[in-house]
Amino acid sequence: MTTSAKLRVRLRTGGALAALVLAAGLAAPAFAQETAVTLDDVIVTAQKRSENIQEVPVSVAAVSGEKLDALFAGGEDVLALSSRVPGLYIESSNGRAAPRFYIRGLGNADFDLAASQPVSVIMDDVVMENVVLKSTPVFDVDQVEVLRGPQGTLFGRNTTAGIVKFDSVKPSQSFKANGTVTYGSYGSWTAEGGVGGPLVEGKLAGRISILGQHRDDYIDNTFTKVKDAMGGYDEYAIRGQLLWTPTEELSVLLNAHNRTLDGTAAIFRANILTKGSNKINGAFDRDSVFYNGGGSNPQKYDGNGESIKIDYDFGGVTLTSISAYETTNGYSRGDIDGGVAGIGPGFIPFDSDTRDGIDDLDQYTQEIRLASDADGPFTWQVGGYYFHSDFLVTTDAGFNKATLNHKNTAWAAFGQATYQVTPQLKLTGGLRYTDDDKTMTVVGSTAPKVAVSDSKVSWDLSAFYAVTDDFSLYARTARGFRGPTIQGRDIVFFAPASVAQSETIQSYEVGFKSELLDRRVRLNGAAFAFEEKDPQFSAIGGAGNNTLLVNADKGEAYGVEFDGEFKVTQNLLLTAGYSYNHTKIKDKNLAVAVCAQCTVTDPLNAAGRALVNGNPFPNAPKYVLNFTARYAYPIGDGELFAYTDWFKQGYTNLFLYESKEFNSKGAFEGGLKLGYAKQDGAYEVALFARNITNEVNLRGGIDFNNLTGFVNEPRIVGISISAKR
Repeated sequence: MTTSAKLRVRLRTGGALAALVLAAGLAAPAFAQETAVTLDDVIVTAQKRSENIQEVPVSVAAVSGEKLDALFAGGEDVLALSSRVPGLYIESSNGRAAPRFYIRGLGNADFDLAASQPVSVIMDDVVMENVVLKSTPVFDVDQVEVLRGPQGTLFGRNTTAGIVKFDSVKPSQSFKANGTVTYGSYGSWTAEGGVGGPLVEGKLAGRISILGQHRDDYIDNTFTKVKDAMGGYDEYAIRGQLLWTPTEELSVLLNAHNRTLDGTAAIFRANILTKGSNKINGAFDRDSVFYNGGGSNPQKYDGNGESIKIDYDFGGVTLTSISAYETTNGYSRGDIDGGVAGIGPGFIPFDSDTRDGIDDLDQYTQEIRLASDADGPFTWQVGGYYFHSDFLVTTDAGFNKATLNHKNTAWAAFGQATYQVTPQLKLTGGLRYTDDDKTMTVVGSTAPKVAVSDSKVSWDLSAFYAVTDDFSLYARTARGFRGPTIQGRDIVFFAPASVAQSETIQSYEVGFKSELLDRRVRLNGAAFAFEEKDPQFSAIGGAGNNTLLVNADKGEAYGVEFDGEFKVTQNLLLTAGYSYNHTKIKDKNLAVAVCAQCTVTDPLNAAGRALVNGNPFPNAPKYVLNFTARYAYPIGDGELFAYTDWFKQGYTNLFLYESKEFNSKGAFEGGLKLGYAKQDGAYEVALFARNITNEVNLRGGIDFNNLTGFVNEPRIVGISISAKR
C-alpha cells in the first residue's frame, strides 16, 4: 500500500469533530458582537523550548486545569488519562504500579518489571525509564503534554511511539497556594495541593506539594469468607522544590520527591469471559472474588528522587544542565488464575500465585545542552545525555524463584536547528547519535551473562508554513529506534531468557493547525503513516505461560488525529478529539503460542501456534473519540457550573493472536461534575461522578490457564472542595 493510499483514512466515527466545525460555522453570525470571547493560548515544551502549540510542527495535545482535576477526582492513578487524548491508551495488569503506555497503537504489552516501552514518560524534564517509575503519581501538575510520533532527536531512544510529559507547578516569586479535597464511594478520599512563594525576595522561592489518597477495601473473598478483603489502597506523595536566582543570568531549581503505596494489586477474575464471546458474563461481580491464593493481592512500593536543573544565560546562548537520580523498591502479589483450581468459577486446571518485585533500582541521568535564544531567524540547540540504571527483579511463582540483575547504560549526542526561511516558512532538522548497552545476570547462578548493545542515529525534518495568521500547515518525517531488550522472566519457569534486537521506525506526518472565528475555535489535525523494521513484540501467555520477546519483520500503521476546542460563549466551552489507527503486523512466519481455552481465529501452523501476519498491534484501539463540555451560569460574583467528559474506544485486541474472547469493542466511560465556583477561582464546591454509568470494560486478560480478565475502575460518586489564591 502506498503512503498516499494509507493516508486516505475513513473517519468512520469522527462525527463529533465534524459537528464541532459545523456548529462553529452556523453560529458565526451570532458571535459578531462577542469579540472578547476567545480561547487562551496553550504553551508547550515539545521542542524543549516554551512555544505556542499552534507553532510547533509536531502532533501534540495538552491537558491541564479542570480536565485534569475532573479525571483524578475519584482517586484514579495515571490510567485516568487513557483515551482522554486522541491516540493515547494506557493499561496495566500491575494495579497502580507499572502502567503500559501506547501512542498511535504502538506500545508494549509486557508486564515484567524490566520491560522496555516505546513511549517515554518525562516528569519535570527527567525520563522515567522503568515501568514502576512511570506510575509516579500525578499531583500539583501544571500541564500534561502528549507528543505523538517518534521523538528521538531531542528525547532519545525508546520514544518511537511518542512521549507523555508531566510538568509540575514550579516555585515563583509570587505567593501561590491551591488545594483540593474529595470524598466518595468506597470511602475514597483525596487530599492534594501545593503552596509556594518567595523565601528571599528576588533570590529564593520554594514550593511544597502533597498528595494523599485512600480507598477502603471493598471486595469480599467468598472462598475464605473474608469481607472487604482487598481493593483498597493508601498512597502518599510529596514534592519539594527550591528555585534560586542569585543573578539575572543564573537559575537553579532543586526538586526532591517521595512516593509510598500500600494497596491492592490488579484483581484478576477467572472465566468472566464465555468461550466464543468477549462479553463479560455472570461470573463477574465487582464487589467479590473467589480466591484461595494471592494473600489478598497486596502491593507495596516506595520511591524517592532528586534532580537539579541549572540554567545560565551567557547572553544569546543558554547552558542547561539537568542531573537526576531515582530509586524505588516494591512488589506485587496476585492470585493470577483468579479463582480456585477444580472448583471455579468455571474450569480452572491449576492454581497460580505469583509475586513480582523490584529492589534497589538506581537510575542516574545527566543532560547538558546549549541553546540559542528564540530571537532571530536561526535557532539551535546541541547537547549530550547519559543514562544508567541498575536494579533487581525477583519473581516467585511458588514452585520456583529467580532474581535477575538488569543493567543499562546509554549515552547520546544531539542537535537540532530551526531556520525561518521566510515570514511564513520555517524548517527544522535534528540528529541524535545513541549508544545503548544492556546486561542481565541471574543472581546466585552460574548461568552466563546475557548482553545486548547497539548504536543508532535518529533524526527528524519538518517544514511549517503559516498560510495565514490563524491557519498553518506542516509536514514532518522522523526516524527513531528502541534499543535492544532482554526478557528473563521465563527463567523462573525453567526456560532461557529471550532477547530482541533494536526496532527502527520511519514516520511520515502532515497536519494543520488553525484558530477560527476570532479564536473561538481551535482545530488541529494530523495524518500519519509509519513503518517499523524489526518491531519488538512480547508474546505474552499462551498455554505455556511464556513471556517471550520476538522481532517481527515489519510493522505498519496509518491514521489521523484531531484535537478541537470551541468557546461557544463566555460560559460554554466544548472540546472534542478523535483518532483513528490502522496497525498491522507484517511477518508471514511469525507464530506465537495461543490461549488454553479461548477460540483463536488466526490460522495455526503444524505446531499449533497462531500465525499473526496481518493482525493489529496488541492494545491498539482502532479509534478513540472523546468529548467534554462545560457550562456556567453566573450568579453574583460566582457561577453554577456543569462539566462532563466522555470517551469511546474502538476495537482493541489484547494479544498478538486474535480470538473471539480477548478483545474489547465500543468501550466507553463518562464523568460529571456539578457545582458552584467563585469567578476568580478562589474556591469551588462540587458533586462529581466518575464512570457515572458504572460501565464494566475489559482492560486486559490472562490466557494461559482460563478465560481470566481484569476490568476498569468502579463508579465513584462524591464531593470535592477546592480553593486557591
